[in-house]
Amino acid sequence: MVDIKNVVIIGAGQMGNGAGQVALMAGYNVTMVDIKDEFVDKAVSKIDEGIKKLEAKGKLGGGETAASVMARCKKSTDIASAMKDADIMIEAVVEKMDVKKEVFKACGENAPPHCILASNTSTMSITEIGKASGRPDKCIGIHFFNPVPLMRLIEVIHSDDSSDESIKIGLEFSQSLPCLRGKRYIAEVLKDRPGFICNRITAPVGIYSGYVYDKCAEEGKTWEQLDNDSAGGAMPMTVLIDYVGIDTVYHGANYYAKMLSPDFAPSKTITNFYESGNLGAKTGSGFHDWSKGRPQQNKKAGKARIYKLKYPLAIMLNEACRVLEEGITTSWEIIDNVLMAGMNMPGPMRPNLNNSAKQCEVLNEVADLTGKDYLRPCELLKSEKWVDMK
Repeated sequence: MVDIKNVVIIGAGQMGNGAGQVALMAGYNVTMVDIKDEFVDKAVSKIDEGIKKLEAKGKLGGGETAASVMARCKKSTDIASAMKDADIMIEAVVEKMDVKKEVFKACGENAPPHCILASNTSTMSITEIGKASGRPDKCIGIHFFNPVPLMRLIEVIHSDDSSDESIKIGLEFSQSLPCLRGKRYIAEVLKDRPGFICNRITAPVGIYSGYVYDKCAEEGKTWEQLDNDSAGGAMPMTVLIDYVGIDTVYHGANYYAKMLSPDFAPSKTITNFYESGNLGAKTGSGFHDWSKGRPQQNKKAGKARIYKLKYPLAIMLNEACRVLEEGITTSWEIIDNVLMAGMNMPGPMRPNLNNSAKQCEVLNEVADLTGKDYLRPCELLKSEKWVDMK
């Protein structure tokens, strides 16, 4: 087994700097890489800020100081030199297949033979990405959830070519990374399918959400009113999309549309935001104005009375059954644990152990409403055999 000491993070955005922070906290040497010095500098500054906050709260542990942690952090804009001594690389660049392939090709050409090459993609094929490296047996998925220091879930994904040793190293490395909100939950994803477990189960909710966004705009309702329909946590639906990034949602929707069903294609509203460059928090504007920080819920705005919670719940149950059908995982308990660890929300399975027939009715109702047949109940849900897949 490889003794991991040197971690290279390629892509210094939100996910990359989050992964870099937890790797530093775990005691690894970390090199942050991006195409411009300003991107890398911004990421390292963000990491430094987070580490100093932990130091002030006495939460670094191991006798570490912010200075000693940050002394293990390096910066680079050159993949070739950064990869020279790498034991594991985590790619966290934009959700575009051609860009990811370029990164993996460069890493494959420059990394030591033992180096594990991992993609943090939230949707795309690890198999396809890995082939570009020239060493597909060393390529796996290590999918973090945002914000990385706080969200417990990491998905470790098999490609069609990943060696057993590569997966084992990925699992052990992921387990070593600290989380500020409890123990890490590491989910092994057995098949390389779009969205893996967590994002795959929530992805078709976007089909319904797209219908809701467009209907809200058509009826002249505000996003604040729509958020009051869906409020159930710190970030209701449009605030959450802004936080994740409208570009990420747009690219993901197009990928699902290509790989799973045209019904996933981004809505008019999401497409308009994307094409105008209003991508949410990262640009300061999207559904909301982020110039003064995270938008706050305005209950006085009233409700749009468009969004209905029963539909997303049924849609997630249906897609979870598809995940079981496809062998991405073998247990509905794992699915529920993944949703809690990755999204801080209860999974759809246990509450519906005796409710398949009713949810099939709800799914046919939402499919009729939206005109999207992908939302109709799958065979495993209709058969109710999933309840035995514990």
